[in-house]
Amino acid sequence: MMSSRWPRLLPAGDAALLVELGSEISQAVNSRVRALDAAVTRAAIPGAVESIPAYASLLVEYDPLRLICAELQTRLAELANDMADVVPEPMPIKEVPTIYGGEYGPDLADVAAIHNLTAEQVIAIHSETIYNVYMLGFSPGFGYMGAVPDSIATPRLPTPRTRVPAGSVAIAGQQTGIYPQSTPGGWRILGRTNLKLFDPQREPACFFQPGDRVRFVPVQTFEDQTFEVSQTSKVSGAEQPCIETITPGLLTTVQDLGRFGCQRFGVPVSGAMDAFSLRAGNSLVGNQADAASLEITVAGPTLRFLCDALVAITGADLCPVLRTPDREPWATPLWTAIFVRGGSILEFGECKAGCRAYVAVAGGIAVPRVMGSASTYLAGGFGGLDGRAIQIGDVLAVGATRAHLPSLAGRSLAPEHRPPYRDDPAVRVILGPQDDYFAAEQIERLLGEEYAVSATSDRMGLRLQGPALEHKRAHEVISCGIALGAIQVPPNAQPIILMADRQTVGGYPVIATVIRGDIPLLAQCVPGHSRVRFEAVSVRDAQAVYRASAATWQAEEVEPDVVTF
Repeated sequence: MMSSRWPRLLPAGDAALLVELGSEISQAVNSRVRALDAAVTRAAIPGAVESIPAYASLLVEYDPLRLICAELQTRLAELANDMADVVPEPMPIKEVPTIYGGEYGPDLADVAAIHNLTAEQVIAIHSETIYNVYMLGFSPGFGYMGAVPDSIATPRLPTPRTRVPAGSVAIAGQQTGIYPQSTPGGWRILGRTNLKLFDPQREPACFFQPGDRVRFVPVQTFEDQTFEVSQTSKVSGAEQPCIETITPGLLTTVQDLGRFGCQRFGVPVSGAMDAFSLRAGNSLVGNQADAASLEITVAGPTLRFLCDALVAITGADLCPVLRTPDREPWATPLWTAIFVRGGSILEFGECKAGCRAYVAVAGGIAVPRVMGSASTYLAGGFGGLDGRAIQIGDVLAVGATRAHLPSLAGRSLAPEHRPPYRDDPAVRVILGPQDDYFAAEQIERLLGEEYAVSATSDRMGLRLQGPALEHKRAHEVISCGIALGAIQVPPNAQPIILMADRQTVGGYPVIATVIRGDIPLLAQCVPGHSRVRFEAVSVRDAQAVYRASAATWQAEEVEPDVVTF
């Protein structure tokens, strides 16, 4: 049986629970994590969305509309106790051909010198060890493996590289891993493999899975490595070219509600930063809630409609103007379904309020779904339009719709149902799951002071500037799953609120988590301009807020002139 201290079940906001099964990185603890993960999957708990296994914990995300926190806590505690003595069967060993040293291993000589070894001895030690894949994270397909023997364990570089080539085999302390994509990184590079560790069009997308055993095999040259790659999901074939990009705006991407079920592989959810606005727009034009729309940031694009369309613009007020063939340009109302004739041009002006607007079109933007979603993940280069923002000359298609579009025009969302966007929102948070890393006065500081939203904020997170939040003990925790809205505090003591493109796991303490109902307020904060305050609430109150918000977009009957969605 597990000790009385474990498991610890900690709310991570109002839509996730963190189950801690130990306080150290070990194969024994990680085996319990994987056993619990498998048990949660088998149990198929109604309302549980997905789980993220890490070194010593499992983050379980759930739908607050279908499952309350107390019910999930009870169920997970039962499963954790039942799995306490279960040890998963060992996985087969996966071999990784690796060319060590030279141009592929620029840090091999330094690692050898630090430990008074030869390069050949370092290679032998690294390659003769069987490693366990504890978890995936950092980037899609990146497996955290251990344990590197003490004889070659080496700290990270003092200054990370701005670019680490894909396939680089590296170590950091007692961890080893392989960079699936070219990214910045501070691990010590010993060599390189030619294995393709992540391919969003392959099934499975990741070469490694949690629990895999791995051996690095020294080679002098690479043999050709091929994978059976599945075809990208296609749109229906009934799509119609509809929107031509004349100018792209600052950052305009295709987004839906996000990519779920893939966080265990290090793949972020992505999706609309302001999910409420995306749902609203889709409801107004008669789409399913998850239909793909355009997310526009700060400076909008200029779009020409090649066919008749029903359009709704929600979220930020970027002063949209519609130029039609048969009338003078007119300011387009927000939160309203507009029938647009082919040949019309939609333009955007100044950023008057908020920073992200959404353009929903009846039928939805028709792009291939990658790993179950049309959302664009820019850092990974997939989803949406080839994983990128729209560009001049792009032509977007829309899906088929049976609705009589002119009859839906004029529907609008009443002002009282819209989020209370403002430049200085007070957002509600649930403390934890690692608030015990901070003294009481630091918690009071978070809740009593105002923080500026840094100009460096983006879809991954809002970087805040304000009073320092000092840790009372270590600056890091054992890396664990990260929920939407988590407020991480890195060693510089300046908080970061993690948003749609957040990494799936993280190692900085999370002092609090913003409630789901207030995420839209953060999504509309203008980097370099907005300021935020925080107010602590209970999980129960937070879920009541979310249910009240959801009641609008779950309504089945719609008034002829006012949509409540």
